[in-house]
Amino acid sequence: MPSQDTLSTLDTTRTDGRRIRAVRPLLTPAILQEWLPAPEAAQDLVEASRHAISRVLHGQDDRLVVVVGPCSIHDHAQAMDYAQRLAVQAQRHAGELLTVMRVYFEKPRTTVGWKGYINDPGMDGSYAINEGLQKARRLLLDVSALGLPVGCEFLDLLSPQFVTDLVSWGAIGARTTESQSHRQLASGLSCPVGFKNGTDGGVKVAADAILAAQAPHAFLGLTKMGQAAIFDTRGNPDCHIILRGGKAPNYSKADVDAACELLKKAGLREQVMIDLSHANSSKQHARQIVVAEDVAAQVAAGDARIMGVMIESHLEEGRQDIVPGQPLKHGVSVTDACISFDQTVPVLDGLAQAVKARRALKG
Repeated sequence: MPSQDTLSTLDTTRTDGRRIRAVRPLLTPAILQEWLPAPEAAQDLVEASRHAISRVLHGQDDRLVVVVGPCSIHDHAQAMDYAQRLAVQAQRHAGELLTVMRVYFEKPRTTVGWKGYINDPGMDGSYAINEGLQKARRLLLDVSALGLPVGCEFLDLLSPQFVTDLVSWGAIGARTTESQSHRQLASGLSCPVGFKNGTDGGVKVAADAILAAQAPHAFLGLTKMGQAAIFDTRGNPDCHIILRGGKAPNYSKADVDAACELLKKAGLREQVMIDLSHANSSKQHARQIVVAEDVAAQVAAGDARIMGVMIESHLEEGRQDIVPGQPLKHGVSVTDACISFDQTVPVLDGLAQAVKARRALKG
């Protein structure tokens, strides 16, 4: 064993941290939750909406889960404007649609780019992550106060500890569905989780992810108090596939048949959520409306395997780049292009009518 003198003079910088520019302090989840606690009404909403989504997944509720909202959040006031409008539509269609607002704070990048509201809330490369975590939690509290459940994508493995008590539904993206770490994370999350098919369109990786997330796991993580720890999970029975397309769209009846056949062979529930955007719309945001019509027709024809849809929708149509020194257009996405809220309303109307038609067929 080395002597104490040797230990005290050991220069670990020769082999450790060579490419770390700086290390900054991170507030703990417990401190953030003390500063911004979840009121009783928010806890009731999260608990009830998670249970409702679980009932849909287990065939006990025939409503359609609709996860709709901006591709990414970049402004609190604009997000709340959207949430207030969506809350009205959610109430209108409460009997047919279980509406969840898409509130995405983290964005996966193919190479580099703005990584989202938590990572860089100022959109200026300052990476004020502590500020981003506070802004994210405050927005979730404000949206919840409207009675509107929220859905988030889980990209970073530590950030869920700061916000998941306020999240009703979670997604694992196409780039991370195959990640063992994200499957383990999903196995311990308290909310239902959707796994997207792979970027190439492969559905098997998502089915494998569901099987993995249903099982117990042990992995390293961060406690609410900021302590590194080993987490032992029970497994998550409320997981499902999201069809988002790949090399070609995969929202047609034939695609749903193929996905459900694969799920059946894996011993999983035959059910899918369909993402109207991404490769299913060939990355043409307005085509989400066309895809929605096709999916609504399948639902209206009686297909109970389609349990939900995802829609990328913002206050205004399209997208814009973040350009230093140039003001952003109000209500326009800074990541993927979205349909406008005015375009979204008839899409929701059509989906609600499809659910009514499906019910009528059942008698």
